[in-house]
Amino acid sequence: MDRYMRAAIEEARMGLTEGGIPIGSVLVHRGEIIGRGHNRRVQSGSAVLHGEMDALEQAGRQPASVYRDCTLYTTLSPCPMCSGAILLYGIPRVVVGENQTFLGEEELLRSRGIEVEVLQLDECIDMMTHFIETSPELWNEDIGE
Repeated sequence: MDRYMRAAIEEARMGLTEGGIPIGSVLVHRGEIIGRGHNRRVQSGSAVLHGEMDALEQAGRQPASVYRDCTLYTTLSPCPMCSGAILLYGIPRVVVGENQTFLGEEELLRSRGIEVEVLQLDECIDMMTHFIETSPELWNEDIGE
């Protein structure tokens, strides 16, 4: 596992220790992490602050040319909202820790020319499986069910 996915997993674990949902993400531009974040919906009382959205927020405003030269690493398959942000900013590559506990809009991303690589990491699967089993109501809220 590369250091970028490791950083995303660290973010997910941080979110869990804060009482939130364990999904982490990092935005990488030319080998440098320019934004890192984790799902902060619970901690911030936010309706939209998923891990990917937090990483984008932490990266701050960037020229379009930067986004179009980035890779987004995320521990879980991106939901429709986060996939929309990926498309909006033209991020060309997404590396996903796992999609067994939740399958987001990977096909939409691929259909729009985004490279999506799914790693199926046991660490990510185990973390989400445990969270979903212990906090089903919070999980359902996060995915809009």
